[in-house]
Amino acid sequence: MAFRKATQVRRRAIHRRRLFGFAAAAMAGALCLTACGRGEASDARPSRTPDSVIDCARRGKVAGSGSTAQQNAMKHWMREYRRACPGVQIRYLPIGSGGGVAQFLRGATAFGGTDTPLSEEEFGHSRDTCPGSTAVDLPMVGGPIAIGYNIRGVDDLVLDASAIAKIFDSEITRWDDPEIRRLNPGVQLPATDITAVHRSDDSGTTQNLNAYLAEAAPEDWPYEKAKAWQAKGGHSAPGSDGIVSAMRTTDGSIGYFELSFAEGEGMSTVRLDTGAPEPVEVSAQSASAGIAAANVSGDGKDMTLEFDYRTKAPGAYPIVLVTYEVVCADGTPSDVLPALKSFLTYTASEEGQKGLARIHYAPLPDNVAVRVRQVVSELS
Repeated sequence: MAFRKATQVRRRAIHRRRLFGFAAAAMAGALCLTACGRGEASDARPSRTPDSVIDCARRGKVAGSGSTAQQNAMKHWMREYRRACPGVQIRYLPIGSGGGVAQFLRGATAFGGTDTPLSEEEFGHSRDTCPGSTAVDLPMVGGPIAIGYNIRGVDDLVLDASAIAKIFDSEITRWDDPEIRRLNPGVQLPATDITAVHRSDDSGTTQNLNAYLAEAAPEDWPYEKAKAWQAKGGHSAPGSDGIVSAMRTTDGSIGYFELSFAEGEGMSTVRLDTGAPEPVEVSAQSASAGIAAANVSGDGKDMTLEFDYRTKAPGAYPIVLVTYEVVCADGTPSDVLPALKSFLTYTASEEGQKGLARIHYAPLPDNVAVRVRQVVSELS
């Protein structure tokens, strides 16, 4: 599958500077990660269990933390891996991308999950975490960022990038606004006040939504592509599940979260007017079409992806993210390395990727997954 140059320019922001303080607070609630450390007592010899395609480390403990976007995928992977490899314990704490990267850089975990690649500053810090090397970003799971809504009596809603930007920036404040009516001819939109809900924690999901709005509606979204929410007004909640919870009982609300959260809670989602012949419905399939246009832009073994947020391709949903597993290219402790490589080889494998669409994630394009598996095999 050919990749083409995307319009997003990778900006290695330095907004995670404050995350080291956050990580200390998060560590207080993550004793299992601290107790496990990066892991312990792993056997370097892999074994294939009966009726399993997974090459298991014989034993070991691997601790990870980070992105909430991948938490449902991680639950699926850990369940399947444990079934095949009972001698290995995998722990993952969904504390958000910023916290996950900070814990990894502190040496508390073997991998960190993040919805945005490491910044230049973080690559520099990783030299202390990865002796003689640096960390690398490995894309592992993709998916759409759904725009969900709860409006009594409205079961179909179309918005475009400009309308979404104005809603979340408190420039459009009622559901019967003329701009929304223009996008929804024939729909009876109530004169209900809009309650826009955003993440209160630093979030890769927020950063990817910021990136989409900044690229697709630059005149209406003057904010940086940052993890922290910057727009004015609205209400906040921690985590994607917090946004869904806040919206569930609030008529007139709108928020953003991974599709798996929308499907799990039966939340209505916006169809997106991208300029394609028909508005695009959010799904694993439409997100895969959006991710397929990505370009691998990382250096060396780093596999950072860039997206085309302005695509008008039919059926391509452009508000997407990829969650990366941040690991040391070299320098992972020898008692952790075999189990870590075994687990990540599985998650990037055909077996690990094929079940993702059923839980509303987008599998990696085949040629990206092949490259990820190659990098994992070379970790040391």
